Amino acid sequence: MKFKALAIDIDGTITYSDRRLHFLAAEHLRDLGIPVVLATGNVLCYAAATSKLIGLGGKVISENGGVISTGFDTKPHISESMEECEKAFSYLSSRFDLIRLDGDLRKTEIALRRNVNADDLQTSLEGAGFSIEVIDTQFALHIKSKKVNKGTGLEKMASLTGLDVSDFIAIGDSVNDREMLELAGYGIAVANADPGLKLIADTVTSTSFGEGTVEALEILRRKSFF
Repeated sequence: MKFKALAIDIDGTITYSDRRLHFLAAEHLRDLGIPVVLATGNVLCYAAATSKLIGLGGKVISENGGVISTGFDTKPHISESMEECEKAFSYLSSRFDLIRLDGDLRKTEIALRRNVNADDLQTSLEGAGFSIEVIDTQFALHIKSKKVNKGTGLEKMASLTGLDVSDFIAIGDSVNDREMLELAGYGIAVANADPGLKLIADTVTSTSFGEGTVEALEILRRKSFF
């Protein structure tokens, strides 16, 4: 089986544990020979800058699938407004000490510092009738639509680039990578991944963080997957 593209998380997957870019992982991605999509919960400018620094083509899934860009000079596709997320944030702010991140850079979700428990926020929202979810990626908390995730982002990216989601290999480490790995043709979790992600992955590496990505790409080459 030959795959045509790779979708890969950034923080915790192509970095060291302190979020520094793993240069060997970046080199392997740059020399892969197929399109590489960076998929992150972070904002578009962060994802695009990372793509540029690595030497990739600017294809990114940002804000957990909410904002998609197919290249550096293209207009991003924005999934939906933040209206419901703003209402949820306003409600939660009256009950919890929340610290909002990224200012006005986010277009589809709200990111928070991890000084509160995500489950407590989710329980509060459900009790008030909100159909919004709160996820903890271990780097930030995200108040987001339940209808948007890296999986829906991958579907949109595939559609925009003339591919099918099954044409993609996906690599990740966190809970927000789950839908992406489930939809991709082949999914890999690095060794530091969330236990639930490891359960649904086709392969789990023996090494962690960026080193795990280097291992994953070597596995894929041995299998002649691209």
